[in-house]
Amino acid sequence: MNFNLKEIFSVSLILFSVIDILGSIPVIIDLRKKTGNIHPEQATLVSGGIMIAFLYVGKSILSLFGVDINSFAIAGALIIFLIGLEMILGRNIFKSEEVSGSKAASIVPLAFPIIAGAGTMTTILSLKSQYDEINILIGVFLNLIFIYIVLRSSEWIEKMLGQGGTNVLRKVFGVILLAIAIKIIKTRLG
Repeated sequence: MNFNLKEIFSVSLILFSVIDILGSIPVIIDLRKKTGNIHPEQATLVSGGIMIAFLYVGKSILSLFGVDINSFAIAGALIIFLIGLEMILGRNIFKSEEVSGSKAASIVPLAFPIIAGAGTMTTILSLKSQYDEINILIGVFLNLIFIYIVLRSSEWIEKMLGQGGTNVLRKVFGVILLAIAIKIIKTRLG
């Protein structure tokens, strides 16, 4: 094991910018309003599990299904695009399953694709070629701690923003999500 603080810092910052949990706050607030509750522990654990699993077997899983990284990224971008449309238009595109006591919304779309989406998974595969696995794992763990804190604080953040602030933020970040999705598609097709 080769612990390297510089690598850990780099990996943490790269993943932090790709995951963009702060930018996802309007999506989290919107999701909590639709479902009544999100489960920070479950979303954090599932997204962490997805990231760690993808670190070790991601390329093999995609190869098994005959899917290349570009196609995977474009599929994730389309989901992000639809979430952005929901936020801007105020319409429900994704049908939420009304199961009593369901924690499904904490997994889809919160854990995947918002936290551990195609961009995050593609980034993890790229990081694997540049950094030691232990440093990537520590970077993932540090991001998961921050993700948990943000998810846990979403109700408080919403109260601080107020209804008007939340609505404006949701529309602005909806447009940003659309732009991110289009950029991912352009990059992967071009």
